Amino acid sequence: MDTVILSDWLAARLDRAAAEPVYRQTLRLMQQAILTGQLPPGTKLPSSRTLAEDLGIARNTVLHVYDQLTAEGYVISTTGSGTYVADTRPDTAAVNARKKPTVASVNVDSADQAAEALKPPKRDLGDLSMRGRRLIDQAGVSAKQWGAFMPGVPDVAEFPARTWSRLQARLWKEANPDLLTYAPGGGYRPLRRALSDYLRVARSVNCTPDQIIITTGIHQSIDLAVRLLTDVGDRAWVEEPCYWGARSVLQSSGITLVPVPVDDEGLNPREQDLQQPPRLALVTPSHQYPLGMVMSLARRRTLLEYARQHNVWIIEDDYDSEFRYGSRPLASLQGLDDAGQVIYVGSLGKMLFPGLRIGYMIAPEHLVDTFRTGVAELYREGQLMQQAVMTDFIMDGHLTSHVRRMRALYGERRQILIDAITARFGNELPVMGDEAGLHLVLGLPDHANDRAVTAAAYDAGVIVRPLAAYYSSETPARRGLLLGYACVPNEKIGPAFDTLARVIEQTALKKVPTRAA
Repeated sequence: MDTVILSDWLAARLDRAAAEPVYRQTLRLMQQAILTGQLPPGTKLPSSRTLAEDLGIARNTVLHVYDQLTAEGYVISTTGSGTYVADTRPDTAAVNARKKPTVASVNVDSADQAAEALKPPKRDLGDLSMRGRRLIDQAGVSAKQWGAFMPGVPDVAEFPARTWSRLQARLWKEANPDLLTYAPGGGYRPLRRALSDYLRVARSVNCTPDQIIITTGIHQSIDLAVRLLTDVGDRAWVEEPCYWGARSVLQSSGITLVPVPVDDEGLNPREQDLQQPPRLALVTPSHQYPLGMVMSLARRRTLLEYARQHNVWIIEDDYDSEFRYGSRPLASLQGLDDAGQVIYVGSLGKMLFPGLRIGYMIAPEHLVDTFRTGVAELYREGQLMQQAVMTDFIMDGHLTSHVRRMRALYGERRQILIDAITARFGNELPVMGDEAGLHLVLGLPDHANDRAVTAAAYDAGVIVRPLAAYYSSETPARRGLLLGYACVPNEKIGPAFDTLARVIEQTALKKVPTRAA
């Protein structure tokens, strides 16, 4: 197999017209040759003058390359002797060494294989842990997060960006060093105080600023509670159906999930469920996700009393209750808790924009110090500048004003979508969970495959979620589609639903043939 000297090999691969400087290209190519063994340990490199002349580049460029290779341990320079390739091979007991050339040459035929050798080995799900495989297999995250009819996404185009930018610029102008470090004590105290006042009025939450822990969102809040309050193998009640993201957080922590059915009054534990008290229960009482019912007062009181008697932690996920149409937002479950069993979690992302990544949790008083330590130890929280901007946004009245405006806008869009559904299908397909939130559920016939409808709709340019994905069982109790309307401009709802309706008619409303008697 023919070989050529190093300078010819480099010259053939340097791209003088590329945006990457010749220095970076030369360094990268030589590193590659050393790592792949094409320049084996002990090989003497050409002098900087010789290599510069051969490549037609400045000698200083080669000197910089050699200096960098020396600094990173690729080569060893000896005064008066020259520059040699260092022995950087892994322990020979762990790898099988191949025979290498012994002069400063590079095998042209193996040049393509050199790049391949540097690539990490191909992986599959067999490399993952059991809980890792379960997480990836059951992942619900979508490649698209915007457009008709993506559920759970607010209209970020309506966010008052100029107001936010003005508040942010004012804080950055001051550049308070205290806002540029880690977030101690559960987050920026002025924000915790502002949230305490807001939640007390808007959600009937009972808390002090000290009980609020700032997080990056509901996922992190649940993860923190699970890590601090449960052990691997502990049991947790989850609503059936429930939000796939919360289910993933619990499962990836080694929690055994116990799906508990919901009915028109919310969580409805069966006798066998009550006989084995869980360590915690995750519920969405103010707006069940995804079906939308409200947990009745009787069920709330029953759950709280059961939790008190059996030492069950309740995580109340209050993800979008600010957007209720036709009535005021409902009081929280936490507001009824007098035993310190409820951990209330929420997010500002649904009210403002998801990329904000500011959430909060309200810990029972006796757990405040524990949760503060836990969030700092596990996540090393920061973003105090962002939290300070959020504080001014709340204190200046912008949050209340924005929520009020968006509630009216989302209410309009909700009604436009319902009208489009009724005009096309009449009473043939039921609408569920439309009293609050950012989505509704469009029921489908029992024989329909809502996953297939979702895939066909995606191909047609419309995003929906299959209701089946929110059940733990492969044979869900109901078939349907989650349709988010908040992020869809009014004028686009009708045309987008027409497209979806055609898909539904073609894939879900075909009658199942019956056998002749």
